[in-house]
Amino acid sequence: MKETIVSVFKYLFFLALGIGLLFFAFRNINLTDLWEELKTANYWWFLAAIIIAVISHVFRALRWNMLIAQMGYKTRTSTTFYSVMMGYLANLVLPRLGEITRCGFLSKKENIPFNTLFGTVIAERVFDLVVLFFIISMVILTQIEKIGGFLDEILVKPLLGFYSGKELAILIVILLFFLFLFLAYLFFRRLKPWMKTTMLYQKIEAFIDGFVGGLRSIEKLKNKKLFLFHTFMIWFLYLLMIILPFYAFAETSHLKFLDGLTVLGIGSLGIVAPVPGGIGSYHFIITEMLSQLYNIPIKAAAAYATANHAAQTLMIVVVGLISYILLILGKTKARNE
Repeated sequence: MKETIVSVFKYLFFLALGIGLLFFAFRNINLTDLWEELKTANYWWFLAAIIIAVISHVFRALRWNMLIAQMGYKTRTSTTFYSVMMGYLANLVLPRLGEITRCGFLSKKENIPFNTLFGTVIAERVFDLVVLFFIISMVILTQIEKIGGFLDEILVKPLLGFYSGKELAILIVILLFFLFLFLAYLFFRRLKPWMKTTMLYQKIEAFIDGFVGGLRSIEKLKNKKLFLFHTFMIWFLYLLMIILPFYAFAETSHLKFLDGLTVLGIGSLGIVAPVPGGIGSYHFIITEMLSQLYNIPIKAAAAYATANHAAQTLMIVVVGLISYILLILGKTKARNE
């Protein structure tokens, strides 16, 4: 009961955060104008982006299969794909729930230890973060003045303005934080012999072993080139999911490949933000980026962010629910046999 209450409050908190960001993103936009702009869109481009998104998730399933196989287990691509889509569906409900959900479904379906699967998921997430960091670094280096000015306007200036004249308070907070870490370390060292005997410590240790095993699975892959190919296709298709909807609106149809790469890199920060489905954070970052970096009219920028986010969310809901039904039908069939 207590865990349920905590989960509900956590969900409501992140949902409120997302709604707040959504309100902030559309604070200077007339909703009637936004609706009129949305009605002018060519939605065939969004349909193409949805198809591309599904294909990208197939490549993600194929890549995940490689990591799982490296750990000594065999899975069907269809089952892995269904689990991946269930994970995305769960992320719409609660941030970071998707990783646990997809591992849970695949663990029960294919009888693979959960910790092993979770380790491979963490491993691919770490690898994807490296790729994302590379993309953002490349974008910033090639457009240092443009990107620097954008980040300064939406991040640096607001933060410095809020904390102006509070340097001493900030310094004290930082020192207290490091003091807390030091005391926590001493406390842990003193209690470690006793903690080793507890069930919680053993579970954490088992989780860490699975995590380390997942990371090592990448290093030990026999076909690293195929793993890199799957990774390239995932991110290339992600890029197409950004670029194709540009052509849905007249105001964004002139944007080029590098512009799409910029939106992908910086805009991904909105998706990884701890809000359900990136709602609010994605709209805010994409709208601000298109309007300030590329001088796109703000209503068109907001319309692009809204329509693209809605299209991908719709895809996740539909394909995620179909995947859930197919997984359940598969379990029922297996039991009957």
